[in-house]
Amino acid sequence: KEKRKQISVRGIAQVENVANVKKSFNRHLHYTIIKDRHVSTQRDYYFTLANVVKDHLVSRWIRTQQHYYETDPKRVYYLSLEFYMGRSLTNTMINLGIQGACDEAMYQLGLDIEEMEEMEADAGLGNGGLGRLAACFLDSMATLAMPSYGYGIRYEYGIFKQQIQNFEQCEEPDDWLRYGNPWEKARPEYTVPVHFYGNVVYTAEGGRKWVNTEVVLAMPYDNPIPGYGNNVCNTLRLWSAKSPLSFNLKVFNTGDYIQSVLDRNIAENISRVLYPNDNMFEGKELRLKQEYFLCAATLNDVVRRFKASKFGSREVSRTNFDLMPEKVAIQLNDTHPAMAIPELMRILMDEEHLAWDQAWKVTTECCAYTNHTILPDGLGEVASHHAAGASAQTSGDHLPHQPSPHGAGQGQVWR
Repeated sequence: KEKRKQISVRGIAQVENVANVKKSFNRHLHYTIIKDRHVSTQRDYYFTLANVVKDHLVSRWIRTQQHYYETDPKRVYYLSLEFYMGRSLTNTMINLGIQGACDEAMYQLGLDIEEMEEMEADAGLGNGGLGRLAACFLDSMATLAMPSYGYGIRYEYGIFKQQIQNFEQCEEPDDWLRYGNPWEKARPEYTVPVHFYGNVVYTAEGGRKWVNTEVVLAMPYDNPIPGYGNNVCNTLRLWSAKSPLSFNLKVFNTGDYIQSVLDRNIAENISRVLYPNDNMFEGKELRLKQEYFLCAATLNDVVRRFKASKFGSREVSRTNFDLMPEKVAIQLNDTHPAMAIPELMRILMDEEHLAWDQAWKVTTECCAYTNHTILPDGLGEVASHHAAGASAQTSGDHLPHQPSPHGAGQGQVWR
């Protein structure tokens, strides 16, 4: 294919910036991708350019997090089962103000930046409006320099890939991580256990304890969210399910060993696939596990960060949970992460030993909810109130503390 003939039209880049990009590009091609120009593919060039851009991003990312820990502001935690992020390369170059330099550098190297951009897999971790709204909110909060974190699930398979065969749509699995994701950074040191099943027993002190649980490990992967032209870079943390099973060498020579290795997949299925946008899946056990997996792992992180305010420190420096609403705002994207509310209550009461009234006050002041439907069943009504709620809505009146369904649209926030 012929090299592009026209010069760059994406802004005039300074000569020294273009030279630096070219030098960095060659360095990453050789030392990160470990190839030369004779054997490199368009995908290799894409990964090389992504690493060049990431070099400009990481210092802003670290400085932003340092600033948050130094100033200890109130933080927004946006919980969503879907984040329709799409591609990151072009958006990151624009937000960092280096698109012109990268474009000109690639042109001088005889490469087409648009072909490289086409190599990036879509991070299609959403079905449509709800997931795209979450992605836009992250972008907006970073551009507003708002101390915020997105929390979701790192699905191995996102929304299906569309193929057209014989004039009909065919859905194929979206293996978006097949070639790796250059933007994410695994953080195994912040892996947290998430408990399922089991039963509750009373302790000698009169408290309660959750025992005999099945444990799944939640391992975080951090993704940078750069603001536009302001040197701010926030974080999207996606959880991946890992099996905690350890093996007893005594069963090595038995069939139990092989089966125990195969059974690891059962735990890791939690983050395997994004559920399609279809109500027929509601109430399925795996979907319920995904929702609790996200809420439990995220709230463990939120409480840990609230208690330890020093950058990089895990030492507890704050134990007064009455201050939590001044430092923490948890926004739930629809009812999918609604279990964050009882899970926060469980943490505050069973692990931090707060009384019910105090824990409930903290929880109600920390949590807020974004509604996505005008239908009554989207408002999270308690079952015992359904009849009363239906008659109240018919007459135009509403139950106390129940949001009005009239005129609510996607993105409407109710506290």
